[in-house]
Amino acid sequence: MKLKRSGRLVDMTRYLLNHPHELISLTYFSDRYQAAKSSISEDLDIVKESFETQKAGELVTVPGAAGGVKYIPRTDVGEAAETVEKLRNQLEKSDRWLPGGYLYMTDLLGSPRYVNEIGRLFASAYADENVDIVMTMETKGIPLAYATASQLGVPVVIVRRAGRVTEGSTVSINYVSGSTRRIQSMALARRSLPAGSNVLIIDDFMKAGGTIRGMINLLEEFDASLAGVGVFVETKEVSQRLVENYLSLLRFADFDEESQTVRMEKGSFFEQTFEREQGDEAQ
Repeated sequence: MKLKRSGRLVDMTRYLLNHPHELISLTYFSDRYQAAKSSISEDLDIVKESFETQKAGELVTVPGAAGGVKYIPRTDVGEAAETVEKLRNQLEKSDRWLPGGYLYMTDLLGSPRYVNEIGRLFASAYADENVDIVMTMETKGIPLAYATASQLGVPVVIVRRAGRVTEGSTVSINYVSGSTRRIQSMALARRSLPAGSNVLIIDDFMKAGGTIRGMINLLEEFDASLAGVGVFVETKEVSQRLVENYLSLLRFADFDEESQTVRMEKGSFFEQTFEREQGDEAQ
């Protein structure tokens, strides 16, 4: 399609946003807009500057005959803090606490706006880890996994409590729940996870981390490696944490029975992402 520069910039930006982490050749854009590569390069410089100014991510140029450009979604500390603060305010509402010690989060996990914002934070944190696949456990972690995967440009695999006929043969393992200490099982279809995959695990809630530890152990059965672990909410007080290296957006601190209010704190996301980056820059 033949477009004026203004039209090319709009369509090019839209295309890059919809294809994160995908290497796109200048030839593709040149053919798409019926424009010279020199003009395309100038357009990409404008888009790159706009992304950086708005802190919406970066446009990476890969040189060579097989090169091109790649859009990497990123978020800055200000945007991340604003998102987490909105989520904290929502979770601290008085009607969140449920009998049995559960925190009601279903409405947030069903909101495309909140879910996409959470996915962007996790995708930004693990943007440089060469993630091949995002993994989660059914069922509440599924929206977060898909939101994260869409920003990383990778597929999602879902670990089940039991195998399904529609997924073919599965690999099953037993694991010990960190909170109840009960032996449970999980299964994953054999064809869903190629050997050698670099996997990012995303979950909605973590107490002691038994389920996540089980998924990490499951990776070994597929000769896959762990790229990282992202958790929406973790509990603060546990006798033994079964997972060591992970990022959490929020941490459940305590519940005041008299006022029926929940108190949330920032999770490890900030100290392990932005504070670490600032320390690297200082060095």
